Amino acid sequence: MKRHTTLLMWLLALSILVFFFLNLLLGSVHIPARSVWNVLLGIEGESEIVTNIIMKSRVPQALTAVVAGAGLAVSGLQMQTVFRNPLAGPSVLGISSGASLGVAFVILLSGTIGGVALSKLGLMGELALTIAAIVGALSVMALIVYVSQKVKGNVTLLIIGVMIGYIASAVIGVLKFFSVEEDIRAYVIWGLGSFARVSGDQMILFVCIMVVLLPLSCLLVKTLNLLLLGDGYARNLGLNIKQARFLVISCAGVLTAIVTAYCGPIMFLGLAVPHLSRGIFQTSDHRILMPASICIGSSMALVCNLIARMPGFEGALPVNSVTALVGAPVVVYVLFNKRKSEFSE
Repeated sequence: MKRHTTLLMWLLALSILVFFFLNLLLGSVHIPARSVWNVLLGIEGESEIVTNIIMKSRVPQALTAVVAGAGLAVSGLQMQTVFRNPLAGPSVLGISSGASLGVAFVILLSGTIGGVALSKLGLMGELALTIAAIVGALSVMALIVYVSQKVKGNVTLLIIGVMIGYIASAVIGVLKFFSVEEDIRAYVIWGLGSFARVSGDQMILFVCIMVVLLPLSCLLVKTLNLLLLGDGYARNLGLNIKQARFLVISCAGVLTAIVTAYCGPIMFLGLAVPHLSRGIFQTSDHRILMPASICIGSSMALVCNLIARMPGFEGALPVNSVTALVGAPVVVYVLFNKRKSEFSE
């Protein structure tokens, strides 16, 4: 069984490399595989246009998809474990809604109050969006963490998170009503999610942050395994339930906040990937599920990004549309299989 698990893990890691290379190879502009290799290896002779397409567009986009998919998958796994709910995901506590609210304030009020649409400010506008999303997401996360110390039940915390999401949606609706059409369009485009939004220094910073956060998330593996046993057993084994819940929610919240800030609200990846991991490895052990979710999350994000940039298709489809098409059937399939096994028992 251990050899089988190791083999599967290596195959998943290999799939990341394969899909990463396909992301560099395929797109609206046809580039031969030899040219891609030459650019990656630094061999001279390729045109400047090909080099720019690969190094300034496709590589940052693929790297962003890898770390964003891994971050959302880990966040979803942690949320499903701490709430013991198969439908819990990274956005369940309203953290994504907080990021959306922060961006809405900046985008929708920039044209109304400042007289200049944020979409016309270029790089400065993108930086302002990122900062606004981080502030909004972390503000909601701080509120959720504070509430988690005051309430005992996970269900109560879950309901509070959903209510925060509704409040954020209501405020965004009011802001849209008083905003100019150009700002509303810019906000809608941000809400569709994209791995192409991050480039240059922003991409390097984003990847560095996630490379630090993901290994730190793996330190909670033992805590997550204890939480699976139930509060009573975990407490008897010496686990501080309140502190453990605080750490897991904080970790999942920060991962969601950072990914949402840089890529927009990416849906379904964090919900579907943990189910896929459990289905493939047939285990609830987070020592296996954590690295498996990281690998599957990265692979799925690369696949979704590849579909969004279908060869021969001018432009790119919204990533959220693709992730929903890929992720929703996975969740439905897993839930139906679970219900079928319960009936058979």
